[in-house]
Amino acid sequence: MLGMVGDKWLERLHQHVAKDLRTKGWSQHEIADLLGSTQSTISRQMQKTIRELGATADEATIDSWGNELSQALSSMGPGTQVLRQRFIVEFQFTGNHTLRFDKTLTGLDLDAGQEQRALLRRLEWAASRLDAKRIGHVIPAVGLNIASCIKGAFQTDEVAAFPGRITLVDGALRHHETPAFGTSKHLAELLLAAHAQDESKVAAMNILPPLLENGVDVQRIEDACTQLGYSFGMAPKGKLEAKSSKHDLLLDEGAFGWEPALYILAHNPLELIDRTHQIAAVLAGPGA
Repeated sequence: MLGMVGDKWLERLHQHVAKDLRTKGWSQHEIADLLGSTQSTISRQMQKTIRELGATADEATIDSWGNELSQALSSMGPGTQVLRQRFIVEFQFTGNHTLRFDKTLTGLDLDAGQEQRALLRRLEWAASRLDAKRIGHVIPAVGLNIASCIKGAFQTDEVAAFPGRITLVDGALRHHETPAFGTSKHLAELLLAAHAQDESKVAAMNILPPLLENGVDVQRIEDACTQLGYSFGMAPKGKLEAKSSKHDLLLDEGAFGWEPALYILAHNPLELIDRTHQIAAVLAGPGA
């Protein structure tokens, strides 16, 4: 799977560099500072058997790279600071498909305008990942929406969402406008309330809860949360009922003239999509 090989490579590289620098007189604190780790982690890496990669050619490549890197760092000495990192990653798939990414990481924070534009792009990416076949049974009659904010937001105009909502048309999910800030007051207010209690939650979506003849099937939602390990709370008419340090799902049971809604919360828009697919599958039941 994607990431598995890279994760193992990085672990072996860190182990190799840490052990080399330690033999060259660097302290564990100095090594941890350079590798962006902690002294306790470096201590564990020093004691662990070197990470196996399952391919001796790969191990030789990483070891050679680690040796070259540790020699260069040794000559520069402790206190050396990494100013910029550049990663070139290439994936080759079946069917002669190849993807190549050449990215530079600077460690610089985006200014407010850039951060907002990046959030709008993430919302677009998130919406494009929604699978109509997997969530068709939980799309409300009025449509659904995805909202997200930047950490620290406290006003509705700091929350971005899709104007006019996202609806199911001929089996496909459609939104007629691009996401914008200040366009979904109700969902924005709920997200901000949850964000005020748990600042890690910066994304929200509304879906249709499972229904019975006389209302919402609350037990079914509670069972799904227990199965998935999610916290569950109530939000009548979009208002959080009680304070909590953690919210994953919030239920509005609805009222006369008020459609019930189940709100999903997440740490970012892409995780929100994954959670929505996961919750929709569990609520649909086995074999759905």
